[in-house]
Amino acid sequence: MAKSTHHTWIANKGSIPIRESSAMNTIPGEPPDGGVKAWTQVFMGHLVLINGWGYLTSFGLFQSYYTTTFNSSQSEISWIGSVQIFLVYLVGTFSGRALDAGYYQSVMIAGLFLQILGVFMTSISSQYWQLFLAQGICKGLGDGLVFCPTVSLVATYFTKKRAIAMAGTAAGAGTGGIIFPLIAQQLLPRIGFGWTVRIMGFVILFNSIIILSIARVRLPPRRVGPLVEWNAFTEIPYTLFCIGMFLNLWAVYFAYFYISVFSKNIIDLSASTSLTILLVMNAIGIPGRLSCGLMADRLLGPVNTLTPVAFLSGILLYCWAAVNSTGSLFAFCIIYGFFAAGVQSLFPAACASLTADLKKMGVRTGMCFSVVSIACLTGPPLAGALIQRDDGGFLFAQVFGGSAFMGGSATLLAARISKNGGDLKLRM
Repeated sequence: MAKSTHHTWIANKGSIPIRESSAMNTIPGEPPDGGVKAWTQVFMGHLVLINGWGYLTSFGLFQSYYTTTFNSSQSEISWIGSVQIFLVYLVGTFSGRALDAGYYQSVMIAGLFLQILGVFMTSISSQYWQLFLAQGICKGLGDGLVFCPTVSLVATYFTKKRAIAMAGTAAGAGTGGIIFPLIAQQLLPRIGFGWTVRIMGFVILFNSIIILSIARVRLPPRRVGPLVEWNAFTEIPYTLFCIGMFLNLWAVYFAYFYISVFSKNIIDLSASTSLTILLVMNAIGIPGRLSCGLMADRLLGPVNTLTPVAFLSGILLYCWAAVNSTGSLFAFCIIYGFFAAGVQSLFPAACASLTADLKKMGVRTGMCFSVVSIACLTGPPLAGALIQRDDGGFLFAQVFGGSAFMGGSATLLAARISKNGGDLKLRM
């Protein structure tokens, strides 16, 4: 009798899917934890983060421009950015599973196309609902399709050096946070909004071509298992980690969205200088991400590093209430930008450290991303509503952000204790 013709998809050299027998579906040994191919994937992830989070963390420039141009409230405009972040994490559950199932390249093509389409459609938008659909929905869906699978893919190449590899990937957000505000600062007064955003779109298009040419999947597909692994939530450390990161990400993007508005309305700085403030906050995120990644790899572990970094971020949001001059504003942006970037870069690495089975990396990371997506959706608009409630003042929102970070860091500490007990010397 002829053997079964059942086949499964595996990656040909990690990129183009081909059909092979299920007998080939084996794990190719331990992660290399370095080497040209592995670090090339970190560079690829860096470019993905430029296109996604680099553009997203620059939303402060759009927040300021849209509020003035469309005569809308701070809370209304922030929904565009918060929906974008919400979709990044929500779609992560499904796109993360796509990596496990062997559809990484297909998902990447779709996601990169939606990113480019969303940016170019933003450039021709003239009404609020058009911006919401183009920048909030279309770009957000594209970001969600590419972000979680890429973070999960990079994690499969590393073990001991995973945190620094993830930090190198996450540093793309800082690189993009320099590129896009610089483009806006230099070109917006000269060529207008439409062509400024189109040039941003061409940057994303160029990066996308490189991404598709160098992305390589290491592990074979895993066709078994549910879309959501509900048993993960029976693990107390994983559940507490998800709750802690919900609270942390409820607060972390508040400053990125509103720092330009604060600069102009409270400190009375020019539009150009307010963009410089945002640029500084994003730029300092590069050493922030890398330094926190190095500390996690060589000394403490990702969760042990993330917990105090989140705590210090909360203290800094409380301190923001005392900022009343240009010098103190720059100081706040530099210090907060450093630690807030650390929170963002350590999050995926810390989540990955709670997953022992590398073949479940995509689905478990995606699940956590979906939990925190609600925080990202509601955080910036809630801060905007608090600013309106305070008649344009920022104190209520600053206290909210600082308190959310305090709760988040305490919950992360509880997650760490539930897994390893009270011995703080153990890495986690």
